[in-house]
Amino acid sequence: MNKSFHALVVNKIEQSFSRRIESLTLNDLPEAGVLIRVCYSGINYKDSLAAIPNGHILKNYPFVPGIDLSGIVVSSEDPRFKKDDPVIVTGYSLGVSHFGGFSEYARIPADWIVPLPSGLTLKEAMRIGTAGFTAALSVFRLEQAGIAPDKGEVIVTGASGGVGSHAVALLSDLGYSVVASSGKSAEASSYLKMLGAQSVIAREAVFDGTVKPLQKQQWTAAVDSVGGKPLAGLLGRMRYGGYVAACGLAAGSELPATVFPFILRGVNLLGIDSVSCPMELRQVIWQRLAELHKPKKLAAIAQKEIPLSQLPNALPALLSGKKIGRTIVILNPEVTDE
Repeated sequence: MNKSFHALVVNKIEQSFSRRIESLTLNDLPEAGVLIRVCYSGINYKDSLAAIPNGHILKNYPFVPGIDLSGIVVSSEDPRFKKDDPVIVTGYSLGVSHFGGFSEYARIPADWIVPLPSGLTLKEAMRIGTAGFTAALSVFRLEQAGIAPDKGEVIVTGASGGVGSHAVALLSDLGYSVVASSGKSAEASSYLKMLGAQSVIAREAVFDGTVKPLQKQQWTAAVDSVGGKPLAGLLGRMRYGGYVAACGLAAGSELPATVFPFILRGVNLLGIDSVSCPMELRQVIWQRLAELHKPKKLAAIAQKEIPLSQLPNALPALLSGKKIGRTIVILNPEVTDE
């Protein structure tokens, strides 16, 4: 069988760059043990970078991006998976060096695949996606460090983005007092309070443009998806012994901080890696998401759903910094799971 199907293909030849829907066949997919009919994917910041000429994500062209997918197993060479199994794939090299989820079919190494937990539909899994998984992993690490709802306020930076939205919702559902920091509109403030934030503050209240080694102690813990200078500013505002889960770099990869928050206030910086997260922990986090997720909040976080045909225009929009929540891509609309 060499079935034809559609996928988003990005290509770069010298100074020429293209991003369009193309027809592929199964022979075009990379070799791997499990063939999946992709039902849903989602747009992430890394996907948008992969879809522009100088995003510094992709090394090889032509390429199919998409760091998330959920779907149904078509065939498998691995005994852990059988035909018609519902599955999730996020992280590893998906959508970066291995053809990703913006395709009606994907061929994936079995070691990357998570069985869909009971309690989640395939669409809900992509409403969560890498963003929700990263947020849940951040919260899990904070809990492991001893952060509990009675310890004080938790701030979420970049709160109206995908990771931030999920972090606000999860922390709120777990009983934490959540402060959401966002640089977006009044619409974002209403949205974040609906997700469970007790208060919403401007990003300038966290970082005013100048990195100061130490400032007034304000928050016990933080989930930071922003990185860069704002993260350096955040470190100087953490309470004694506080923890910051760092999981993003929307504001840059450099960290122009001093050691003072660490050696004078005992602040702790936790690195959150959702890409190479071990499978055992990965399955624990997905099961936890299945048990903790609130369908109404998930639907609010991922209000926008688009077909594959709209993806070429939708991808760059995420880089504007104005988007709220998460966008789901529907690849096989005849597959319904809700």
